Amino acid sequence: LKAGGVAGVCVDLILFPLDTVKTRLQSPQGFRKAGGFRGIYAGVPSTAIGSFPNAAAFFITYENVKSLLPHGSSPYLSPATHMVAASLGEVVACLIRVPSEVVKQRAQVSPSSSTLRILSHTLYQEGIPGLYRGYKSTVLREV
Repeated sequence: LKAGGVAGVCVDLILFPLDTVKTRLQSPQGFRKAGGFRGIYAGVPSTAIGSFPNAAAFFITYENVKSLLPHGSSPYLSPATHMVAASLGEVVACLIRVPSEVVKQRAQVSPSSSTLRILSHTLYQEGIPGLYRGYKSTVLREV
């Protein structure tokens, strides 16, 4: 739980500026209007808050599913066990990751708005389903 959470936070925070640049390059507004290189850490609070539980949920699910699956003596079964456990771990982790990503990406292309304001605006305008926009495609990508 702790190791997975800490590892997830470290990776997410180190790579955050690259993710911001990528998101702004993909923005329909264009890179400059989406913020350019200004506010490169816009949206980092949602990443910081969601990263630990996201990584922890993945590793807890992965380890538990792996322990429940049959441990045959066949070396051919081992990769399948890890793939199934990792896939289910991603399905669970995405329940945390996707809302965090939605808020983060909206903050990255609108650096003048606070993370809390973006979260409340999304909930008000779109409800809970708005926070899970892209859940299926994210799960498909991760699995």
